[in-house]
Amino acid sequence: MTKALFIGGTGIISSACSRLAVEKGVELYHLNRGETSRPIPAEVVHLKGDVRDRASYAAALGDHSFDVVVQWVGYTPDHIAQDIEVLRGRTGQYIFISSASAYQTPPASLPVTESTVLDNPVWEYSQHKIACEERLIRAYREEKFPVTIVRPSHTYDATLFPTHGGYTVLHRMRQGKPVVVHGDGTSLWTLTHHEDFAVGLVGLFANPRAIGDTFHITSDEWLSWNQIYNFIAQAAGVEAKLVNVPSELIAAFDSAWGDSLLGDKAHSMIFDNAKIRRLVPEFNPKIPFAVGARQIIAWYDADPARQVVDEAFDALNDQIIEAYRQAWP
Repeated sequence: MTKALFIGGTGIISSACSRLAVEKGVELYHLNRGETSRPIPAEVVHLKGDVRDRASYAAALGDHSFDVVVQWVGYTPDHIAQDIEVLRGRTGQYIFISSASAYQTPPASLPVTESTVLDNPVWEYSQHKIACEERLIRAYREEKFPVTIVRPSHTYDATLFPTHGGYTVLHRMRQGKPVVVHGDGTSLWTLTHHEDFAVGLVGLFANPRAIGDTFHITSDEWLSWNQIYNFIAQAAGVEAKLVNVPSELIAAFDSAWGDSLLGDKAHSMIFDNAKIRRLVPEFNPKIPFAVGARQIIAWYDADPARQVVDEAFDALNDQIIEAYRQAWP
């Protein structure tokens, strides 16, 4: 039986991976502070600790060793350096969850493969992920630290709107208000359901061919952003009123939103998944976003407490649309 540790383990992606790992007979442990709103399989063993506190981290691990450790919450090279020190000699495989946003932005060619250069000149989040990968590759080369790097793209579950602004976008649609869509809405994007992603990730566990290598795990469905917004509207039974606004104008109003666009979502990103399929033949994404959108709407409609409108974001949409219409009447 494979013994695995998830550092984190209760997030959007990791929750699906936890369920599938347990279903496949993995002896699964979570190391986190025990704060989550998502259900965790009863079979998971919880090691309570704060991974940002070296003493708490080490105490939670005790004398455990693992066949696989998956780092879900590593965002800076300091996080990775600590893992290397603490886990050295205690795991047969260390899987780092990086990000497909680390790839060259905008990409020089499509589809993106794992050999596409890493270069994101805009988004700090992605730059940190690149630095984490570089630290791990050095550890592999210098001491054969058993790293596998995995790059998810935009992965979602029923609780996550893939659009910036979350539930507020649906609220505006249902109020008959227009919603901002970056660019002309025709750039292609890849949305991956977390259950599909889980098949690829769990299939890499304790696979010696994955050591020292890198994989992205994404859907094969490519959608324009106009299609994504329209699928949400269709699932909600309303008509979307889309206003296409240059990403640069959005960035002028909201730098964080702008960084996530200019450093990622404003550019077409489609992926070649041949590499993950070679090692995990059962990886075959089955959940299109048309289905995922219905799951999202159903989740939010099931509980009024989930229907939280961000008044600031709501007003921001109005401001951006007004500025755009004044500039381009």
